[in-house]
Order: sequence, then C-alpha cells, then structure tokens
Amino acid sequence: MSFDTLTFDTDAMLAGLKRWIECESPTFDVAAVNRMMDLVAADLAAVGATVTRIPGPPSLGDCVRGDFPHPRRGEPGILVMSHLDTVHPVGTLKALPFRREGTRCYGPGILDMKGGAYAGLQAIVALAKAGIETPLPVSVLYTSDEEIGSPGTRELIMQHAGQHRYILVPEPGRPGNGVVTGRYAIARFNLLAEGRPSHAGSRLKDGRSAINMMARQLIAIEEMTGDDCTFSVGVISGGQWVNCVPTTCRAEALSMAKRQADLDRGVERMLALSSENPDGTRFTVTRGVTRPVWEPDAGTLRLYELARGIAGELGWELEHGSAGGGSDANFTGAAGIPSLDGLGLLGAGYHTLEEHIEVDSLAQRTRLMAGLLTRLSA
Repeated sequence: MSFDTLTFDTDAMLAGLKRWIECESPTFDVAAVNRMMDLVAADLAAVGATVTRIPGPPSLGDCVRGDFPHPRRGEPGILVMSHLDTVHPVGTLKALPFRREGTRCYGPGILDMKGGAYAGLQAIVALAKAGIETPLPVSVLYTSDEEIGSPGTRELIMQHAGQHRYILVPEPGRPGNGVVTGRYAIARFNLLAEGRPSHAGSRLKDGRSAINMMARQLIAIEEMTGDDCTFSVGVISGGQWVNCVPTTCRAEALSMAKRQADLDRGVERMLALSSENPDGTRFTVTRGVTRPVWEPDAGTLRLYELARGIAGELGWELEHGSAGGGSDANFTGAAGIPSLDGLGLLGAGYHTLEEHIEVDSLAQRTRLMAGLLTRLSA
C-alpha cells in the first residue's frame, strides 16, 4: 500500500480539529497553553507515541515531544515541528467561533498553525493505521512561544532539531498552494520613553510627557521603512492617571528584511535612536528576539524537489519561495539543517477575526505530508 491510496474523511478531521481550536491557547496565558499541551499529549499517547512533557520557559507554557514507534527509533530521522500558541486571547471564540461556511472553516489559530499541526499528526497516524512504515523514525515537537519570537524555546528547538536529518514545519502554505523554502530576517525591539512627572492640571509645563516622546519616536520609526527593511510599532502602553504627566511609556517594535545585511543596518538605525536629554528625559532602545534570515541551501531545495514530485503524483503543481513573517524554521534552516516550511493548510486572515482555512487543503496537505514521510530516507 502506498501513501497515495490513503483516504481521509474531511468531516472526521474537522471534528478532531475542532477540539484543538476550541482549546484556546494565547502565548502569555500559561494555564491555557498547558491545557492545549494536555490535549495534544493525550492525543499522542492515544496513537502509541512516547510522550515527553518539557517544562516551559519562565512565564510560558510547556512543550511536548512525541516519538512514534519505529525499528530505528532513536536514530536521526524526521522532526515535524509546530507551535500551539496563538495570538488570540481566551474568549476570541465568541467573536470567531469554530464554524464551517462553504469551502472555508473558521476559528482562532486554525490557520496559524493548529490546522497544520493537526494535519501533520494525522498524516503520521494514517500511515501507521495503513501499516506503512516510514524509512526514518518520526518525531513531533510542539512549542509554546513562537508567536513572540520563540525567546524561551530557541535553544530547545535547536537541541531537538539537531538530533534529526530533516525538519518539516506545517506553518500555513504559501498563497497559490506553495511551500516555504526561506524566510526573512526579523528583529524585535523594546522601547522605553522616560519623561518627567508633574500635575497635569496645575503644573503641566513642569512635566515632560513620556507618551508625547514615544508618539514622536513612533512616527520617526515607521517612516524609516523602505524597500530593504520595514519598521513597525505594534504594542504601546503608558501613563496611569489622566491628571498626571506620564513618566514612562513602553512600546515594542518589529523590523523585517529579506537580507541579513539589510536587517543589520536596520538594527543599527534603531539602536541609534537611544538618547538622553539635558532635562533628564531619556529614550532607550534595546534589542529583543532576532530571527536570522533563512536562505534555501542545497538540502532544503532537495526537500522541495521531493515534495514537488509528490505533489505532481497527486495531480497538482507545488511552487516555493521565501516568505515574510517568522517561523522556527528560521533557526533550523539558517543552521543548515534541511528544512521545509509552509507545509500546513491554505487559507487567509491569520491573526485576525477572519482567520480561516480552505477545507479542501486539509486532506490535500495531509496527504503531501504523508508522502514526504514515506519518501525521506538517509
């Protein structure tokens, strides 16, 4: 029996995926993420995987690894790597309930990336049920902080990825039914404006507003965006009492570039914004999590060619390319471990209240993953 004879019941798969989507798991809600990890750990155990629960980084949820039965288990094989944290806070289901509407299915995190993570697991399960043994042992790794740049799990990811020959990442597929063979470089920054307090009613001129400082810098930062490097501010908070001139204002910024050299120049420009004024006010930029640029090497392109051949056998053309937005494949691909990303589902609207998958891609992408697992060898 071959992978291309596998059958997938879309309705049954959606029913299983519904459980994952309705277990909301925003990154910063440790209890919620751990409930999701409980669910996936139970699903792994139910299909015969050996489950390892990995305590989470400080203030973040746990991670889970599953190793599937195989005569060569323990040898370098294939790691299917996914994250189960989302950007959607608990309660988003009220505004974005799990529902199917025609060719689409909606839900928080369904595209980024619980749908792909679920499809990856179902590919492994379908092969086992059909008695199809993969040439290499297969493991899965589910992490808890990808949406904030994987600051707490990067070392863990590289530790586990280094034990394998190939990395498969079911992040959302590229528009046009493609996969991802490279990713842009991304840097995050923490911004702090420190003003001088005063009473906003009686002594306004004595103060120096940190919010005012931040607003001016925000405009300057976003105006630095060019074709080579983009800059955006996505989080901001400041002040506590409306009758007080605010002393502090904090923000987070993101910069992205297609080439590492362009990002490095962008980092220099951001750090150069730090300043201290004669009146004691300050603006400070500190560098946060950085994802290196991932450019496809020979190992990744061989993976893509294998996937393209499998897609051709299944009757469709598989394209590839680099993509913006970060992924944990930034780390593995940049480290030279053959990695193929964007193997997940097709859809649109991720990180919004319109997040959805194309239902037909659920079986299609699961079958593609199954094909890769059966064709990859030492």
